[in-house]
Amino acid sequence: MTKNDVVKKKVGRPISFDRNKVLIAAMRVFWAKGYDGASMKDLTKAMGINGPSLYAEFGDKRELYLAAIECYGSHNGCAPLNAFEGESDIKLAVRAFLVAVIEYSTENGRGALGCFLGSCVATSAGEVEGVRELLYEAIQDTDKRLSERFEFEKSKGCLPADFPSVERAKLMLDLRQGYVFRARSGVSPTELLSDIAFRTKLILGTCA
Repeated sequence: MTKNDVVKKKVGRPISFDRNKVLIAAMRVFWAKGYDGASMKDLTKAMGINGPSLYAEFGDKRELYLAAIECYGSHNGCAPLNAFEGESDIKLAVRAFLVAVIEYSTENGRGALGCFLGSCVATSAGEVEGVRELLYEAIQDTDKRLSERFEFEKSKGCLPADFPSVERAKLMLDLRQGYVFRARSGVSPTELLSDIAFRTKLILGTCA
């Protein structure tokens, strides 16, 4: 065996998988079983990779969990925000946000209803090192994006100058979590959608 052969053997085969895809697969396992309930066997099977590849790429189970949280924030977690930012009319934007929340809370084909952050991650904050910080960052980022849209509408004159952008942004996030909670209890989409007009007016006040 040559020196080069020894080096190749130590280095091993290059990792060849889509990082985002395996992280989404891992996220679904954590979402369904929780951090403690998700075994390495569950994770490697769902991700379609072996143990050595998982450890080489992510380190350990905790690091994989943190990476899955970040992946969710960059992809799945943005659906309601994207809906909100995609509407030009602010009233329609608020409504679109709430409808998107209800849809992903009641029509999730992945087997887990609601929001990964609220349903799984929040329960492990304070127990798994690094989770609390990521959860806080996700909340702050959501508040920021929502309030910035309100501030933009104020600059256009579509909302009054004294509109409390930050407070209403926080209210939207809190309403989102309320919808998720109700959906997980079995409340139907029809019932959740029945008061969309009221909640839109609650957020926008007299502007709705």
